[in-house]
Amino acid sequence: MDRQADIHAIETLIYHYADLIDAGRFEDVARLFANGCVVSPDGEECSGEGPVLALYRKTARIYPDTGTPCTEHMTSNVSVQLAEPGDTATSSSRFTVLQAREDFPLQVIIAGQYRDRFRKRNGQWEFTRREMYPRLIGDLSRHLMVPLNP
Repeated sequence: MDRQADIHAIETLIYHYADLIDAGRFEDVARLFANGCVVSPDGEECSGEGPVLALYRKTARIYPDTGTPCTEHMTSNVSVQLAEPGDTATSSSRFTVLQAREDFPLQVIIAGQYRDRFRKRNGQWEFTRREMYPRLIGDLSRHLMVPLNP
């Protein structure tokens, strides 16, 4: 087992999530949680691909002209802890989300923390749980279609 390779694979998975969100590829985001769950800021747990996809479609706005939410999710301060015997892990990271539209100047709309759990299955790392903790909340009116209840 190569611990550094495992940590790198988990970090890559964390960054891939952000890329998929910003590309508006919610189906692919949901696939990341086929064997896991997403816990929204209000504590609602959605487990499995179908419910996670429904959650993202219900909450995040996609703009028809771009097919995306017009956001940039920046993930930083990633800290991964591998558990023994090396087939589970946890991580903590920070997120900052920027958004801009023609009628909405570039700005930070939210920042906070992710707490994640992972499992290595069939040689691949996967999310088993993602908890979202918003800390700073700006103008989410162009991003979310439902109120944020942290």
